[in-house]
Amino acid sequence: MESNEVLEDMSFEDAMRELEKLVDSLDKGDVSLDEAIAAYDRGSQLKDHCQKKLNEAKMKVETIQASDSLGSTPDKLTAFDQE
Repeated sequence: MESNEVLEDMSFEDAMRELEKLVDSLDKGDVSLDEAIAAYDRGSQLKDHCQKKLNEAKMKVETIQASDSLGSTPDKLTAFDQE
């Protein structure tokens, strides 16, 4: 997986794996200052992407739970806009 992969196309699990690799390399000190700055920037983007994915999953679960409490199930789950 390329580190410049488009975030929108990335699964939560792939983003977490890339984030863990970045953190490991920063912890080991295996990168130059410029690389560390770039890694920090990419890591921040990955963290935001993961948070968005988690929020979407939470909203889907809450939709299912609300439907269950009303005695019906949703016909389909839709994506929620996150800002």
